[in-house]
Amino acid sequence: MNIFIVLLIVAVVVAAFVVVIRFGERREGGKKSSLLQFYAKGKDMGFGFKEIELLHRLAVKSNIEDPSVLFWSRSQLDNCIRSLIQSLRLAGTDQNPEIQEFLSKLYDYRKKLEIEKPKAKNTLISTRQVGESQNLRILVSGIGVFQSRLIKNTSQHITIARPTGPIVPRDFSWTGQRMAVYFWRDDDAGYVFDSDVLDEVYSRGNPALQIAHSDTLFRTQKRKSVRMKTHKPAYLYLQSRENSDLVEAVPGFKCILNDISDTGCAVTIGGKAAVGMRVKIQFVLTTAPMILCGVVRSVDYDEAANRSVLHIEAEFVPTETRNAILGEIFGMQEDEDALPVRITEEKPEKRKDSGVILARDPAADVELQGILNDNLM
Repeated sequence: MNIFIVLLIVAVVVAAFVVVIRFGERREGGKKSSLLQFYAKGKDMGFGFKEIELLHRLAVKSNIEDPSVLFWSRSQLDNCIRSLIQSLRLAGTDQNPEIQEFLSKLYDYRKKLEIEKPKAKNTLISTRQVGESQNLRILVSGIGVFQSRLIKNTSQHITIARPTGPIVPRDFSWTGQRMAVYFWRDDDAGYVFDSDVLDEVYSRGNPALQIAHSDTLFRTQKRKSVRMKTHKPAYLYLQSRENSDLVEAVPGFKCILNDISDTGCAVTIGGKAAVGMRVKIQFVLTTAPMILCGVVRSVDYDEAANRSVLHIEAEFVPTETRNAILGEIFGMQEDEDALPVRITEEKPEKRKDSGVILARDPAADVELQGILNDNLM
């Protein structure tokens, strides 16, 4: 009798569990998608209830059979974000603060997926794996910090360009010097190792050093942002508290924007620059002027070309600017010609960001705009 009661209780519990699971499942396009799991995952990612509901509806609107793939598929998430941005622009609500905050959360998660995606390259364990042309920063105790570049890597030693930097004493000799070498590996991390200078030589007609290999590489830090290589003209201004967030009408120092992320950028300027400078970089992204204010954290000076690459850490990036940068990095910015708009002479609307006279299609994405109004307004 006791065994019968136990079995009955177990059966009831199992049945209740099945009912809960079935209740959390809903058929969409012939495929089952667990809403309970979707909402739980969304909450873990920091989204609010209404934002998760909107994300789910965006997935359905994009004909994604299983909406949960948004939490691991970069391409599917990109499609949903792109669809959302396009609809917001058409409706003229893309600058709404609440919507910008929602986009910021989407980009945070998109960046997380990008940073954590499996890499083809492995972590370095020896200096024999360091590639040619790698930029190096060298510390010599009691002398200072120098800049160099890896010229050649063989099984016997590493050949680097003669370091440039502080003025050394007249009787100084590189041969026999002990040095700490630091470098940043793209899409990976920073590394540091100790080495000794074996000899001063000439490589390809230029003064160089041969240094010893090391099988002890310390991985100092992992990347925290996704950078995009670029080659855009920009202006550099010395930052002041009065003009930090204003678009400058007067041209500043000409420079080239080498790369950009939501946490900073790198620019090339003529001449030398000092670490610690507070600067403002102004450039155009798609059709809108953008501003990044920050501090110069390091400088790579090319003595032969008399040029410097400034590595700038952004201090504060407004949500709208950050979203625009990440949108450019992840390819979310559609060309204006690709947007479903039509040119007309009736009630034209002048877009502030492009100056192009456009008119919205009244039938475009009415359903999605209703969802946005219900969930985010």
